[in-house]
Amino acid sequence: MRIAMAQLNPIVGDIAGNTQNILHAIARAKDQGAGLVIFSELAVIGYPPRDLLLKPVVLEQMAAAVDHISRQCVGITALVGFVEQNTAAVGRTLRNAAAFLRDGAIVAKGYKSLLPTYDVFDETRYFEPAPQLQIVPFENHKIGISICEDLWNDEQVVARQLYPVNPVARMAEAGADMLVNLSASPYVMGKNTFRRKLIAHQAQRWKLPVVYVNQVGANDELIFDGNSMAVDANGRMLAQAKDFQEDIVTFDLPARDTSQELLEPRQGMESLHAALVMGLRDYAEKCGFAKVVLGLSGGIDSAVVAAIAVEALGRESVLGVALPSRYSSEQSLIDARQLAAALAIKLDVIPIEEVHHAMEHTLEGLFKGTQPGLAEENIQARLRGNILMALSNKFGYLLLTTGNKSEIATGYCTLYGDMCGGLAVISDVPKTMVYPLAHEINRQWVKAGRQAPIPESSLKKAPSADLRPNQTDQDSLPPYSVLDAILERYVELEQSAQNIVAAGFDELTVRRVIQMVDSNEYKRKQMPPGLKVTSRAFGFGRRMPIAQRYRPLVIG
Repeated sequence: MRIAMAQLNPIVGDIAGNTQNILHAIARAKDQGAGLVIFSELAVIGYPPRDLLLKPVVLEQMAAAVDHISRQCVGITALVGFVEQNTAAVGRTLRNAAAFLRDGAIVAKGYKSLLPTYDVFDETRYFEPAPQLQIVPFENHKIGISICEDLWNDEQVVARQLYPVNPVARMAEAGADMLVNLSASPYVMGKNTFRRKLIAHQAQRWKLPVVYVNQVGANDELIFDGNSMAVDANGRMLAQAKDFQEDIVTFDLPARDTSQELLEPRQGMESLHAALVMGLRDYAEKCGFAKVVLGLSGGIDSAVVAAIAVEALGRESVLGVALPSRYSSEQSLIDARQLAAALAIKLDVIPIEEVHHAMEHTLEGLFKGTQPGLAEENIQARLRGNILMALSNKFGYLLLTTGNKSEIATGYCTLYGDMCGGLAVISDVPKTMVYPLAHEINRQWVKAGRQAPIPESSLKKAPSADLRPNQTDQDSLPPYSVLDAILERYVELEQSAQNIVAAGFDELTVRRVIQMVDSNEYKRKQMPPGLKVTSRAFGFGRRMPIAQRYRPLVIG
């Protein structure tokens, strides 16, 4: 049997466009001699469609699309993900479905059994679980159809089972001799290594080959890395699709040629870099933006975002703006110019000194008799945000924010200032990860025979928001190495203050960091969407209340 894995990048809601891409992929798979082509979860509408699914017309359009696709499946069979109305009298009104299409008809359907509600997932809001497992006969095989989460409940690999059943086990016990999994599994750093382990283990445990087809591309905050794969009954890799780009991979089952060299997915900083580039590119293109603008401070964060933007959209589509104040160092502007020259992007320099003085003068009477402080510092950030938003509005640019996860976690950012924008590119990248990411960007540029774009000065100087004389971030925050270690434990691992202190961290520092995280939720609720790359990102995957009085228990 010759099988094609069709790893596509759908646009959520673009049923007509996604259908055309599916049909093109079917034609390509047929040309490559495939008898079966498998697509990803909800390929017809794209994942996640969210409340688009509450519109009855959307379901009608999907049903018509599946019918149209089925009529094109002549001489080839396709397995396509979509959403179907649940006709049962009881239960949620929709099902997450996969249609087995051949010779102008839907031959069989499979439904998702396990519906995740953790992290970024909210599938029980829409879907009813599968009424039964679906095993479909095809070319002397019995194919078990599963969808994404159905694969992720193996008690021998997963630390904690979230569901009482393992659909893969049930399919194997019911006689399936091959498993396919239509997936939309979001990217998280290091996740694909575990995925490969899980899929290989399921194959070995149940003695059946597994074909896993994942969505690729970015939709809002979520990045999908692709990395579709097929393994034989011994867990040996048969086929591997590319990461972070569309791909159609055809292979034989059983394998005819076991000597071919397979692609090796990127890991570490290389993987993170590819994810962010694709995330920015897709967000801009799918939202209809041809160009982006961002402030260049001469610091490491804005340098990294600028380099990512150039790689995502091209240098002619990126505008950098330096906005020096009376407190900006000469070196900051030098670094911004050096970065822009290396990236070959346009740089506009707009000093804010005049408007800063005007704003101070306007507030002088109201602020009389008070000590200068945070309000005065934030005026500068808000002036910068105002200017950048004006450029965005005037010329239709997408404004990119440059804040990192450490700053956003602690509220070390200014609402309506440096938080202004349409996409927060590195909002899920901790500060201590920004530096190795910057080195990776420079490494890739040098490897390609180009000048490293990020200046050495930006990599070495102490981070500063340039809001007062000789300011550095560490005037207000613990050292980033300490801060990020505490944030990982508190935000991503949900450890208590007691546990973090017990791990060797200073109690007062822990309390201070936790207080900053908890008291700045109102800022994060108003920030632009950010690209998710860690296991717990700020955004719709972390649903914390704003008006709350939680405080960590007293230690000791």
